Amino acid sequence: MNDSTMQIRWNAQGLIPAIAQDWQSGEVLMLAWMNEEALRLSLKEGRAIYWSRSRSALWRKGEESGHVQKLHELRLDCDADTVLMKVEQVGDIACHTGRRSCFYHRWAEDHWEVSEPVLKNPAAIYQDKS
Repeated sequence: MNDSTMQIRWNAQGLIPAIAQDWQSGEVLMLAWMNEEALRLSLKEGRAIYWSRSRSALWRKGEESGHVQKLHELRLDCDADTVLMKVEQVGDIACHTGRRSCFYHRWAEDHWEVSEPVLKNPAAIYQDKS
């Protein structure tokens, strides 16, 4: 397969996993899903736009919280079934729990422990804006 003509391998639901990684540090911030429209709009708008499986709708990261992910680079893995987005995380919070990263549980001996602090209370992030 020629790299310049590589086609994305969408899953049966028309989705692809999208990993958001800090463009400077390499820290993995989160994993979400994209459909073709989300990917196209992310490239057009220069920001991370995902497909919310729970809401069955496009989800512009930061539309409620203000924690936008500015897209710096987009990569496709060797199997063409996962995308990696190198992003600038505005406000330093990627997780809806108010943490820097969604990967804040760490296995320690025989249990999961919380390894990252809450940077901002989620109630303050997602307060009613009406």
